[in-house]
Amino acid sequence: MPTYSALTTLTGEDAAEALAEAMEKMDPEPTGVGVFEIEDGSGLWEVGAYFLEKPSEMVLDLLAMAFDAKPFALSEIPEIDWVAKVRRELSPVDAGRFFVFGSHDADKVPEVLQQPGRVALQIEATVAFGTGHHGTTLGCLRAFDRLFEAGFRPACVADIGCGTAVLAMAAASVCPDATVIASDIDQVAVDVAVANVAINGLEGRIACLEAAGFAHPKIAATAPFDLIFANILKGPLIELAPDVARHLAPGGLAILSGLLVVQAEAVTAAYLDAGHELQSRDDIGEWSTLVLRRK
Repeated sequence: MPTYSALTTLTGEDAAEALAEAMEKMDPEPTGVGVFEIEDGSGLWEVGAYFLEKPSEMVLDLLAMAFDAKPFALSEIPEIDWVAKVRRELSPVDAGRFFVFGSHDADKVPEVLQQPGRVALQIEATVAFGTGHHGTTLGCLRAFDRLFEAGFRPACVADIGCGTAVLAMAAASVCPDATVIASDIDQVAVDVAVANVAINGLEGRIACLEAAGFAHPKIAATAPFDLIFANILKGPLIELAPDVARHLAPGGLAILSGLLVVQAEAVTAAYLDAGHELQSRDDIGEWSTLVLRRK
């Protein structure tokens, strides 16, 4: 059965939220409505909805006019098994000592593990972010690998916004005595993280929690951390800058990504203001990864 998407952009969060609320009352009713900030400094927001039946183009046109939005782009979504497609098309990822693979590439692991110091992490294509292919996750893995190669051995690690928990698992794999916490605001991601931790034989090594930022008693009780990963988005990264400083040990490191190259300066400035100093910045395509140290 075909499904449909309707997408538009408009200026301002309040207007975008109001449009999304109006779309929820459409007939046929959408199965989901989302509101997202386009983080390029334009002030634009994207509003999108998915439908099991084709919505009225006339109604969409009226909604766009009523909320001063651009005309909706209405598309029929082809019936594709996206997980199977991703599994077929994603090749393993090499990030320093880390080899990130799906079960369909498990035959490559024995050869990889013959190389001294290599670590294989199995991550399946799922609804949670972080297979290692994206420039942000890849950048974080490479940054951590360089720090580890230079002798950095964190005893306490937090992966905030963990997605698949690939970063937490990377830390737990090479620092067997470390306390590692992986948290995400989305319970689905937490469930995926728990499954990946089990697949990789790291049960009991990583605590997977549902939490918004650092707002969890276990995170508070475990702090301060020697290393904090935060691979999320520009806005939340900036908002978390003071919390990252509060939860890092003096001299502790934060590896940040989820930000575009054009956003790196703004995020860096927020962390400098919060008491960090920039150690390195790496750009992979349009994405940046920052390593900062708490003064």
